[in-house]
Amino acid sequence: MKQSSFLLPTLRDVPSDAEVKSHQLMLRAGMMKQIAAGVYAYLPLAKRVIQKVENVVREEMNKTGAQELTMPTLHPSELWQETGRWDKMGGELIRLQDRHNRDFALGPTHEEVITSIVRDYIQSYKKLPINLYQIQTKFRDERRPRFGLLRGREFIMKDAYSFHTTSESLDEEYQAMYDAYSNVFSRVGLSFRPVIADSGAMGGKDTHEFMALADVGEDTIAYSDSSDYAANIEMAAVKVEEPSSVAEMVELVKVQTGEAKTIEAVVSELKVETKSVIKSLLVKVDDEMVLVLIRGDHELNEVKLKHALEAKDIRFASDAEVEQVMGVAAGNIGPVGTNVKVVADYAVKAMANSVCGANEKEAHYTGVNAGRDYQVSQYADLRFIQEGEPSPDGKGTIQFAQGIEVGQVFKLGTFYSESMGASVLDENGKSKPILMGCYGIGVSRTVAAIIEQHHDENGIIWPYEVAPFQIHLLAMNSKNAQQKELADHLYTLLQSKGYEVLYDDRPERAGVKFKDSDLIGLPIRIAVGKRASEGIVELKMRKSGEMVEVAIPEIEELISNKVLELKG
Repeated sequence: MKQSSFLLPTLRDVPSDAEVKSHQLMLRAGMMKQIAAGVYAYLPLAKRVIQKVENVVREEMNKTGAQELTMPTLHPSELWQETGRWDKMGGELIRLQDRHNRDFALGPTHEEVITSIVRDYIQSYKKLPINLYQIQTKFRDERRPRFGLLRGREFIMKDAYSFHTTSESLDEEYQAMYDAYSNVFSRVGLSFRPVIADSGAMGGKDTHEFMALADVGEDTIAYSDSSDYAANIEMAAVKVEEPSSVAEMVELVKVQTGEAKTIEAVVSELKVETKSVIKSLLVKVDDEMVLVLIRGDHELNEVKLKHALEAKDIRFASDAEVEQVMGVAAGNIGPVGTNVKVVADYAVKAMANSVCGANEKEAHYTGVNAGRDYQVSQYADLRFIQEGEPSPDGKGTIQFAQGIEVGQVFKLGTFYSESMGASVLDENGKSKPILMGCYGIGVSRTVAAIIEQHHDENGIIWPYEVAPFQIHLLAMNSKNAQQKELADHLYTLLQSKGYEVLYDDRPERAGVKFKDSDLIGLPIRIAVGKRASEGIVELKMRKSGEMVEVAIPEIEELISNKVLELKG
């Protein structure tokens, strides 16, 4: 492709509204244009990268026996109402009406649509298992679109759905998808970790996220420094340590604490350690108020609480609700003498002679002990793990890293099939709900994640497999006949050998061409300059910066060797 006729509007300056490197570089490298907040046009350079990523995804999916199809982006509300997600998804759904006032949504994901297809066309266990996938644009009305392709309202996604009659079959497909995803992200050049995750609004329980490690990642990964254990911080289990000895109980005493209502203020007022204070939080769990207890130096993990109580919805009680239920403001509530159901983190079970609110204005209790002074209905792992704590698998200690979620695999079970009536007759002629799996890759987000991991101060450094072109050929002075003739010859030669070549034949200064070449970041650069009359050109590797002058008869072999190095 000749650059003089290629739509490639590079920018010298960093756009003021672009906060992260991938966003900045995609705009500067002429890869995309913002049309609205969180909505972008992919220009030709970006489109080529996206197609490369899609090809890798297709190859790995097809190896597993998955079948590609295309489903509509326009979804009738009736399908989403069958599962209850029409209301549950809330403002994330982009909704619209047709001329007949029928409700539709632009698809953020396709569980309802694919389940409706399978329930209508598959009635026998003999047709299962099956895995169906698509690569398509999705829509979610993000409250705050930001970071370019990392959090947009319109994005490209590969979503796959598998259907099974047995849990063993689902387990096998889940592992096949897990392995396929590992292959995809390895091939596109990402440094990543599969982590234990929460399924959220998708339903189901067993799930892993694939996290590309990056400082700008919005997710925190908790991982062991001595094993393969890794989990999203929301799901990282805390290793329960039993107390080595039991302290002798002291007398329960009510003390005046004045205006001290925060943990920090109580600690200062009573001259105690933070870990000796019980933090009491009133939470509405579905339709019931629950008092949740955690240690003063820990933070409540709402995802864990939701799972532990098998709740559909949880939220913190408002100030008015706290006053109404507990009879006092939030800073002075506690478990002693309350009629509210009490649940506690395992760490609270190990606390003795603690401090807690007295359910009385300006007062706290000291010498508080569970069992004697208050009762706990349920103990569970309810807190966020902390860096430096023992790994849940018993190997090493926990470290934190930031990650960009680029893929996720779910075991959905019968969440969708039961609510939508998707069943098959088994070998005994008995109707059974179909077991489902769901597997997604954020294609456009993967492109941004690649740039976050592969760039320097001069621009993008594309991994060979997903580079929009493999070679950037520069005619340093397009008005020089010898340089142009040699550059034209190389352009024809390299294309005939199967290489994708971007040929900068523009009448620009050499400095402009070099800057644009570094910005675009193609793996190999060939500059045809002053030694063209000798049949010698300069070859530079974008990643390593290695530069060598090479004679034309030797260039094919040299490029072939360099490509082998790039492919690893």
